[in-house]
Amino acid sequence: MNIYFAGSVRSGRDDADAYFRIIEHLKKFGEVLTEHLGSQGLTTLGQQDAPDNHIHDRDIAWVMKADVVVAEVSTPSTGVGYEIGRAVEHKKKVLCLYRPQEGKRLSAMIAGSADVTTREYATIEDAKNIMDNYFSTLHL
Repeated sequence: MNIYFAGSVRSGRDDADAYFRIIEHLKKFGEVLTEHLGSQGLTTLGQQDAPDNHIHDRDIAWVMKADVVVAEVSTPSTGVGYEIGRAVEHKKKVLCLYRPQEGKRLSAMIAGSADVTTREYATIEDAKNIMDNYFSTLHL
């Protein structure tokens, strides 16, 4: 199974450790096409060695190749929203993981979408349990 993991890059890397741990867990279900998003070396400057059009085209190709998209959406990100929208447009399965934070709410465009499964978590262990349950019931 091909899995596209989406998480904030240029909008903030505060959750990079969570991304790493989520990606490591996702590997038990298949190949994570965007494993680099868990790297502590990736900063808000993004991949400086690649032009934006290359990153866009490569990542959309990966979304199209993916059987499922898993997005960590606690840090609002235009790019992640775009990826989710494209995945939904192409009838991909989408799981969004959201960690509630005081003074912040998840975008209604994600929370209100019938085509996106959204689950709240408090700890990485909660997120792992959510992923285990999601993938155990996933029908492709």
